[in-house]
Amino acid sequence: MVVVEADGNYLRPFSVNDVDIYSGETYSVLFTTDQNPSKNYWISVSVRGRQPNTSHGLSILNYHPTSAAVLPPSPPPTAPLWNDYNHNKAFSAKVLALMGSPKPPTTSHRRIILLNTQNRIDGYTKWAINNISLTLPTTPYLGAIKYGLNNSFDQNSPPENFPDDYDVMKPAVNQNSTYGNGVYILRFNTTVDIILQNANALAVNVSEIHPWHLHGHDFWVLGYGEGRFSEKEVKNFNLKNPPLKNTAVMFPFGWTALRFVADNPGVWAFHCHIEPHLHMGMGVVFAEGVHRFGKIPNEALTCGLTGKMLMSNNHN
Repeated sequence: MVVVEADGNYLRPFSVNDVDIYSGETYSVLFTTDQNPSKNYWISVSVRGRQPNTSHGLSILNYHPTSAAVLPPSPPPTAPLWNDYNHNKAFSAKVLALMGSPKPPTTSHRRIILLNTQNRIDGYTKWAINNISLTLPTTPYLGAIKYGLNNSFDQNSPPENFPDDYDVMKPAVNQNSTYGNGVYILRFNTTVDIILQNANALAVNVSEIHPWHLHGHDFWVLGYGEGRFSEKEVKNFNLKNPPLKNTAVMFPFGWTALRFVADNPGVWAFHCHIEPHLHMGMGVVFAEGVHRFGKIPNEALTCGLTGKMLMSNNHN
């Protein structure tokens, strides 16, 4: 297969026998139907990044006029092992922008480092970012910020880094965390770097793959690295042909560097696209240019304090 597009943006074409697709990602591939047309061929789909509890899925690539009921003579292709992370990383390293694609700004105005950990809160297993497990408020952020309803969510900005002495390769000394719903307020039209930092989970020697998805923007994937991110890694960022995507993977015990321009007025979720992980707190919220909005549709305001505000206005 020749991979030519990811998340709606053209890539420098590259050939592979299999494609890693994480939750939230999209790819376009090209292939040539140049095999023996008297036979059919297997297409195989398997689980990656998590130990599979099911067998791989199978479909048939059918050459007309051969009946689709004719099974392929060869066995299905064997997938890479679910935890062959070197294979995952080798694929991601090939995902580069097509020549002529938009390039990122050469520098950023702000860097936010997001430490991804598994934690305990009140006896429950949760995920946290910089030791805060996200719980969304009942009042929509957009209306709350637009109309100054400051008591509807935490007005303290979440942490933009984590302690220097935190060892990402070992379980945390204190595995407890706390709930929160604060917002990162981004200055409109500025360039923001996000460093996704993975760490050891609750169990020893356990760190998982997580696909992170940003609403409202594409970002440039500037690079990946092992262990804890440090300032010296910045000189190795790919500013020549980084791919534009809206979902990027964070590998076990490693980091992923992203850059985007905060040029889309709104309040935007950034979260792990494994849905249970989002509901367990693995996400953050960005807001930019909210006061550039005119009227917000009532349909987007009917919950929480903005809903009460609408009812009060309707009664006046």
